[in-house]
Amino acid sequence: MSNYYDRLEIPRTASQNDVRKSYRRLARQYHPDVNKGDKASEEKFKEINEAYGVLSDADKRRKYDRYGDDWEHAAQIDENAARRQQEPTFHWSTDMRSQPDVDFDTDPGGIFDGLFRNMRNHARQAPPTEYSAEVTLEEAYLGTARVVDLADGRRLEVKIPAGVDNGSRIRISPDGKSSRDLYLVVSVKEHPRIQRQGRDLYTEVEASLEDAILGTDLTVQTLTGRLALTIPPETQNGRRFRLAGQGMPSLNNPKSRGDLFATVKVKLPTGLSDEEKGLIRRFRDIRSQRGDQP
Repeated sequence: MSNYYDRLEIPRTASQNDVRKSYRRLARQYHPDVNKGDKASEEKFKEINEAYGVLSDADKRRKYDRYGDDWEHAAQIDENAARRQQEPTFHWSTDMRSQPDVDFDTDPGGIFDGLFRNMRNHARQAPPTEYSAEVTLEEAYLGTARVVDLADGRRLEVKIPAGVDNGSRIRISPDGKSSRDLYLVVSVKEHPRIQRQGRDLYTEVEASLEDAILGTDLTVQTLTGRLALTIPPETQNGRRFRLAGQGMPSLNNPKSRGDLFATVKVKLPTGLSDEEKGLIRRFRDIRSQRGDQP
């Protein structure tokens, strides 16, 4: 499978501006509305959006550059590496004189009893305990909290920061300490109207045929309310508009937000009266006389 840089046709040294430019160019080229019925283009479009969702986010890009396809598990990889560094290392040797801490007056059996006791104590260290929590996209946008029932019977309220995504892991410290490895793993529900790609959000907004032709103000439903979107005359079906700063917040920097992209879907009228049909025929005739139609 090609890497994300290859998908966007950019080098690994590309700037964020280059990432955006290449994404927009490729998105226009492979957009399903431009390549109707072309499954290959549709799949390519999905791959481009997946790559952009990672490379457009500075934190995710840093993890991807370091861990490649395992970037989503970066936190777990780092934790495992840190844990391994703290684990005791046992050196085996048949030459007891190579062990500086060995008392040769001590029964060798006692030496090995202590060694195996240390190994057993290490083996008894419990693996990290994970609890799961499902949040809505609105909650992921604003931040929220969940009550976790711990194994010892206690209930703990865990703050979930704004910007979390599927697989985000939040460390839980029941006693205000970090001695126990407890985590809350977050999953985000699918939204009925808004899709998420990294920090960017995508939605659709309907426009009537006459409004698309003449231009108008439309209302875009966001995660926190409604926004006005002015579309110009002769707006084509499938045209996408960018609402800057209306996307998801960064997990570690809530003031930094992605964008919201609204795609216009032109809705054709139904139930036309004879008078309306007559006007449309007249419109078609005028266009035909001007040579605007074949």
